[in-house]
Amino acid sequence: MNITPSMIENIVHLFKDPDENSESDDDTTASNFVKFGPGHIGPPKISHHNTAAIPSVKTKDIWSDGEVVEGSEYDLLTDPRPQPEYDVLFSQVVSSEDIFLQMGNKNPSTASCENMTIKIKLPNTKMSDVELDVKPKFLDCRTPNYKLALHLQQNVDHKNGKAQWDAKTETLIVTLRMIREFDMFNF
Repeated sequence: MNITPSMIENIVHLFKDPDENSESDDDTTASNFVKFGPGHIGPPKISHHNTAAIPSVKTKDIWSDGEVVEGSEYDLLTDPRPQPEYDVLFSQVVSSEDIFLQMGNKNPSTASCENMTIKIKLPNTKMSDVELDVKPKFLDCRTPNYKLALHLQQNVDHKNGKAQWDAKTETLIVTLRMIREFDMFNF
């Protein structure tokens, strides 16, 4: 379908305010249709003449707290420690109804999982040397020999997690409960 100028004119006439001063349809020109341009996209511009409307900010921060990615304070590019091997595993609690009768909403995907387990292999490390810090979307594990800064795929309950040290395999096992916004739909 080809759009003609008369079709556009009819559409503009439909949205025109009837209380505006009426012009005859013959007096409308193409210049009346060009009211918006690229400068009209986005928030309205603040006039520089009225400086009272601009709130004064006393801070020298470049970014607000919401713009900084969680855990970015741990990202040191000059830290020479290597990243250890790690595995992220997901687990879910299933019952006989889920397995045999398939009455629940659970499926094999990670959307139905409740827990996230991170296994971090730290060879030649003692448990007393491990420093662990967990945030809702970030895990930071440091030892004298290794550094792991891991952005997590899901929000976790960082206050009620569980960490175990397996001395035989020199592995730190961190189990965290995942928090999802719409868990009532997943389970």
